Amino acid sequence: MPEAPEAEALTELLRSALLPSSSIVVGEVDGVDVRRVGFMAVPDIGPWLRRGQLLITTPRTLGLVTESATAFIGRLSSRGVAALAVQFDGDGWNLEPEMIDAAAQVGLPIVAFHGDGDHPLSRGRVAVEQTQVSAMFEAERVRKLLVDVVMAGGGLAELAGVAARELNGTVLLTTSDGREISRAGDAAGRRRLSTSPALDSTGRLRTDTVEGGLGLHVFDGHSGAIAAVSANHIDHGRLALFTWDRVMTEHDLYLVERAAAVCALVVTRQQAVASVEERHRANFIHDLMVGRAGDTEHVVTHAKTFGWDFDRPLVVVSIEPDPVLDESTNSTHRLPVVDRQAMAFSGAIAHRDPGAAVTALTGETVIVMGVGNDTMALVRDLVSVVRGEGGGGRRPFSVGVSRTAETTDGVPALYSQARTALTVGRRISGQWSLTNFDDLGVYRLLSLVEDEDELENFARETLRELTDDTAEAQDMRNTLEVLLATNINIAETARKLHFHYNTLRYRVVKLEKMLGSFTAQPELRLDLSLALKIIAMRGINH
Repeated sequence: MPEAPEAEALTELLRSALLPSSSIVVGEVDGVDVRRVGFMAVPDIGPWLRRGQLLITTPRTLGLVTESATAFIGRLSSRGVAALAVQFDGDGWNLEPEMIDAAAQVGLPIVAFHGDGDHPLSRGRVAVEQTQVSAMFEAERVRKLLVDVVMAGGGLAELAGVAARELNGTVLLTTSDGREISRAGDAAGRRRLSTSPALDSTGRLRTDTVEGGLGLHVFDGHSGAIAAVSANHIDHGRLALFTWDRVMTEHDLYLVERAAAVCALVVTRQQAVASVEERHRANFIHDLMVGRAGDTEHVVTHAKTFGWDFDRPLVVVSIEPDPVLDESTNSTHRLPVVDRQAMAFSGAIAHRDPGAAVTALTGETVIVMGVGNDTMALVRDLVSVVRGEGGGGRRPFSVGVSRTAETTDGVPALYSQARTALTVGRRISGQWSLTNFDDLGVYRLLSLVEDEDELENFARETLRELTDDTAEAQDMRNTLEVLLATNINIAETARKLHFHYNTLRYRVVKLEKMLGSFTAQPELRLDLSLALKIIAMRGINH
């Protein structure tokens, strides 16, 4: 792709032999700098787009673009293209009004020119366009092979295998947040991929970079080309190709993007089948949570039809996305966050508890799983796998874990416990909370008080100026909390807070002047302890 030695003003190029007989169709050209010139001979130009690029094409090629003019111009703008130049054969120019309006809206200049330019930046045009056309024909060949796999009933694993063979590399198919679905290629390449910087410490493909990690990348001694697996404007995942002995080019990325489009066919086919089954699963789990699923024998038998084992002691886990202030939006949307999280937990628990049920309900994911030697350790493991290293568009979530029940008759109570643990745990700990119902203690009782104003008034009246939103008030609250936890053991409190004994004695005197003689009054200590817990749970100046 021809690149200028240094940025050139678009106004200068308009007067040069690069763009003979040029005219401005739309947009401001003053102040626009061009760093490179690109050529568009195929409709799917994505792999060849560059920031600061003057993109030259023809009306014939634009007529082959399948996406709307608005979407096409939006893609050029989002990729940082400096301007679009359209070469016409005869006099005048004729472009879609929609394209012109879209360019005006995003501030992308469009220029019309006539005839072939004779300029150093245009002398590589034939070679670039031949490369693009060659990639298009090869992509069509690979696409047909992959479609044959789909028509024969093959799934994503089979597609990954054919793609790895035809694209001559190691292929990784993942979810939109980077969790592996399938890996294909020779054994050496698959092993090497496990240590690639393209994956984080949890084994996920890094999708938390600009544009979800899409495009060409050079890692530690190898190359990667990553494309989105999307259909109907829904982002379903990533298709990544890795090569170990050659540097990939736009040609490779073009092939990967076409292969990803075929993968999207399989994903949508699977989802169409799964959506019907999932509705039945969700309805059954909902009825079970509210006690309408029937007697234990019926529930256990019906659960077996879904592959679930409910004939054992059970635990219920509730997972709910944490509220976020600003959820970014893209032209390609993801599946609803609860559906994505349910898929993530389903994949994480599959080999840990194959008989567990994982279902997306309205606003939450519910897991009904067996009781193990250390159930909380297993839940923490699941959360760790799903959370990964963060990023990649992963929404934070909170988790509540119930007690255990010997039969399905106790599941409605377990569900209520899990919801209480989640709600209270989030109030106390904020985002990413993981709370066991048995660990709530007195918070369980406080959570039942519906009049939040009354709780807050109690806390303020009991703690007085310690509820102020100041560093000193928070410091003194911390001292009081440790004092109460040690049953007013001055020496032990001083050690825990790293204070001198006399310093802590002074603080106790100061606290009693504010709050009353709590060292001598057990009832006051109880009130103070409850007030501190209300602050922690309700977030008053916390």
